[in-house]
Amino acid sequence: MSAIIIDSVTAEDDTLEASIRPSSDLERFFTGKSFRTKYDCSIEAVPEGILAVPVLAHVCPVAWAQGADVYVDDVDATFARALEDVKASLLSMHDFLEGGTLYARNATTVDPPAGEESGLLFTGGVDSTASYVGHRADDPTLISIRGWTITPDASDDEDWETLRSRVGNFAAERDLETAFIESNMLSALDHPMLLAHYKRHVDGAWYSSVGHGLGLLGLCAPMAYARGIEDLYVAATHWEGIDLEWGSRPDIDDYVRWTGTGCHHDCYDLTRQERLELIASYVDDPTADPDASRLELQTCNVRMDGNCGECEKCYRTAVGLRLAGLDPAAHGYPFADEDYHDVRSAFENGNWILGLDERYMWEDIRETVRETAPSSPAERAFFAWLSEADLDELVAESGSPLHHRLLRAGARNAPNSVYNTVYPVWNAAKAGARRVR
Repeated sequence: MSAIIIDSVTAEDDTLEASIRPSSDLERFFTGKSFRTKYDCSIEAVPEGILAVPVLAHVCPVAWAQGADVYVDDVDATFARALEDVKASLLSMHDFLEGGTLYARNATTVDPPAGEESGLLFTGGVDSTASYVGHRADDPTLISIRGWTITPDASDDEDWETLRSRVGNFAAERDLETAFIESNMLSALDHPMLLAHYKRHVDGAWYSSVGHGLGLLGLCAPMAYARGIEDLYVAATHWEGIDLEWGSRPDIDDYVRWTGTGCHHDCYDLTRQERLELIASYVDDPTADPDASRLELQTCNVRMDGNCGECEKCYRTAVGLRLAGLDPAAHGYPFADEDYHDVRSAFENGNWILGLDERYMWEDIRETVRETAPSSPAERAFFAWLSEADLDELVAESGSPLHHRLLRAGARNAPNSVYNTVYPVWNAAKAGARRVR
């Protein structure tokens, strides 16, 4: 019988550790490492049922993909009910998911913590900054997580310190609290194998397409309980009218909850361009925040210490800032009229690996342009081309390199002994690809 057993969940000062024991048929999806998460506050007084939330939030979707059951000693009863709601959403979204049952010796009900604070998952990008602007009157705690795009590996130490510094400075200027969480969740799971096995079913990768809404919010549970955070917000990537198979959506995030905390998928009523316009209104209103005029966004796909100004996401953000009436150079993006030519060339030459979400975001820009007068001949020429471009064709012609697809196909059906031999080769190929969006 396919099963995953959470053998123990412990908290020592600021560190959570859980042992994961999968049945033999599921071993390939786990590395054998304990699940570890480090917070910047003590979690020793957090009830055990809530301590189990982070590991269950990551293990359960893997179990559902294989029709496996999950066993744990204690679970917060509110979160157990939330898992059923999230499972139903994910199963309706992904037809390869089979479901499974969570069995707990104790489904506990505890008193909610004192406090009416709010928290916001925050990176300093367009989405989370727009979410902050919308909730700034509540002075939300800004929460940053290491473990996904910034891995626990020593090679990412500098990126993590850069993010901590950037978020810390943003918070200090606005008298906000911060929370920094470090987890090995995608090292305890064998994320490359999950990608190899399920990539053919999803547009992005395992975590982006299936796991990250439940996973990232779930990581926050012990910290939220310890700090008395009642409302936890995660900014939307997409918006109403876009029905993509994505791991963070209203019908996932809005269901996530545990005793004392409800989670919210935020800004889903705004397109990405409308979020930039919300940020522009914040920047242009000095009475709202005297530091807003110096606001720098961070969205780059290449670097964390600023924006390269040349990747697809940098160009897309710079174009959007211009349309919103802001100078991209004043907010972290070197951009001039001649860059419009480079954007068009990158599209036409297939220089970027694009997914459906990028297709919708450029369409959002195209729709905005129809209501906005171009400010220069170069801008006019680019938008004239964009208005006629076949975005579906441009996305279809991009994609991951063939050798990556072949490696994934081979790994899907390899026995563990073979997989363990070829894993270093697969991992090296993976390291050469861009990080998940």
